[in-house]
Amino acid sequence: MQTIMEPQWDDSAPIYRQLRDRVVAMILEGVLKEGDPLPSVRSVAADFRLNPLTVLKGYQQLVDEQLVEKRRGRGMFVSPGARKALMKDERQRFLEDEWPRISATIQRLGLSQEELQRAAAAAQPQATWPSATAKGAGSEGESEGEDDERSN
Repeated sequence: MQTIMEPQWDDSAPIYRQLRDRVVAMILEGVLKEGDPLPSVRSVAADFRLNPLTVLKGYQQLVDEQLVEKRRGRGMFVSPGARKALMKDERQRFLEDEWPRISATIQRLGLSQEELQRAAAAAQPQATWPSATAKGAGSEGESEGEDDERSN
């Protein structure tokens, strides 16, 4: 976890919350998969020079959100369905909180769909922009592989 997580903390939020957010990001990015163990509280505390109670509080939030499960004597593991639940929540948050501002900016600037597609392709050359005629995009019946492609 040390090589993936940034050892820097900022004053924008409590450290336990930043730790929780970093683990969530690792789950969303597929770095941590269902059933994967989280590093022990002691190792994270030692690696990042944190109080073990701070690490435990961040992990406990993940348990409370049912993203991580405790296994007595074995540690904490990413719960089944954690990534899917996080993706659903993150997509909803994006559509409610961020998209209205982005959409207003697009309209204000008069950007065309073609301009947006070119910009998206330039920003992520490996990503494919969904066609405007695609049916069923965002439906519940999508495979996990489709979710993985969109999240890149």
